[in-house]
Amino acid sequence: MKILRIILTIVGVALSSYGLITGKSGMIMPYVLLLMGGLLLVMGLNEFQKRKPIAFASLLAAGFSLFVGVYTL
Repeated sequence: MKILRIILTIVGVALSSYGLITGKSGMIMPYVLLLMGGLLLVMGLNEFQKRKPIAFASLLAAGFSLFVGVYTL
């Protein structure tokens, strides 16, 4: 889970940086939202295993982010 979280973070930051540099953030934003939704999902599942109360909020945010990312594609 930790490796997946690191990979999603690096790819998300790289895509966001590319969008800022090239000025084509509108084309890249749905993919960044999908990556951030996946990252929040992984983090929420990790927190859920530890029985922390923030897990529910993280899973809700992941669901919303994934929904918006798919809807804007």
